[in-house]
Amino acid sequence: MFKFLRNKLKKFEDKLEAELEAEFVKEKELSKTSEPIEQESVRPDEESLASDEEDIVTSQPEEISLEKPVIEEKKEELPQQQKTPRVLRRRGLFKEKQKREQEIDKQIEKTIETELEHTLRARKSIEQVVKTTGRGTWGISDEKLEDLLWDLEIGLLESDVAYSVIESIKNDIKQELRNISVDRSKIGEVIEEILRNAIAHVLTSTELDFNDFIEHTKKPIVIMFVGVNGSGKTLSIAKIATLLKKHGKSCVMAAGDTFRAGAIEQLGIHADKVGVKIIKHGPGSDPAAVAYDAIEHAKAKHKDVVLLDTAGRMQTNVNLMDEMAKIKRVAKPDLILFVGDALAGNDAVEQAKRFNEIVGIDGVILTKVDTDAKGGSALSVAYTIGKPLLFIGIGQGYDDQIPFDPQWMIDNIFDKG
Repeated sequence: MFKFLRNKLKKFEDKLEAELEAEFVKEKELSKTSEPIEQESVRPDEESLASDEEDIVTSQPEEISLEKPVIEEKKEELPQQQKTPRVLRRRGLFKEKQKREQEIDKQIEKTIETELEHTLRARKSIEQVVKTTGRGTWGISDEKLEDLLWDLEIGLLESDVAYSVIESIKNDIKQELRNISVDRSKIGEVIEEILRNAIAHVLTSTELDFNDFIEHTKKPIVIMFVGVNGSGKTLSIAKIATLLKKHGKSCVMAAGDTFRAGAIEQLGIHADKVGVKIIKHGPGSDPAAVAYDAIEHAKAKHKDVVLLDTAGRMQTNVNLMDEMAKIKRVAKPDLILFVGDALAGNDAVEQAKRFNEIVGIDGVILTKVDTDAKGGSALSVAYTIGKPLLFIGIGQGYDDQIPFDPQWMIDNIFDKG
């Protein structure tokens, strides 16, 4: 797994190491040559160029300043006459969008705070790596560094890594490599360590201990599962039920996906295999009513956890997403988990962002990670919404779902797992 991403990072490592080696050799050669001749030969040219530039600059502002006001007046008057009727006609349609944009802004503010904390942590760990190594007197040029980072950006985009994540990784690397000073013998070691720390910053989102949450939350705990069709939501519920039983917790499943008759039957099969009670209504019934009945059953029978399935719906379907918001109002879940398919790549990231806007996500389960050669979604989904990646699916068995560990993924990316 993560083979494609691993190859892209390795390619960047090799190029950067070669560039730093070349800079080391170049510095040695420059130290043997004399510099005074270069300074004398450059200055006369600079002075003549500067005087020519002054003549050009001073002659242009008068012509530009005469024409600008005329252009600006025309541009300001025409759009106002054309836009006003449009705004009035569509104002009603825009109100809903404006409300959603405000919710997005609030969510962005929360994620920025966590990103800043992670950035500071990454800075400290990277600085320690550079300080503990031997020091030299050479560094890579800004131009070369930008070229290498551009290649890295393209490689990460091909690996389905979200753009905001790429920017974070690039900024971390740029900050430390711009004026890096290390012993020549430790170049490769330091480069890999800096890459590891940059990726660790991305993977370390807000933490949530699932087992601790189950232990200390008032019973019955309602966990609502959301996601699109085919992401592995139903199987993930069965895996969580298996995990809870191993920890001595009782649970009940709620077949809230009443949109598809097959989904009710599928959850029922999983419930029988795992040995868990299922609450279900007929196809087409109100999913909020199913959730209500399941919660009441859990209270009456003293069950610890209610696992609430919901219909898989596309993040672009406004009506279905609004229905999900209604289920949330009725069920009042203690935890909302988004189930995403690692093979969906950047689309899984966009889905998570959309579900987070509508119902609010508390954590992520990423399925089919064992078959994902790229690894971009695993690197991106938690970072982009500022929520923890709780579990990853590594197979079809009920035990093939493990708690996510950033170090596990870093080791696999760098082929140390």
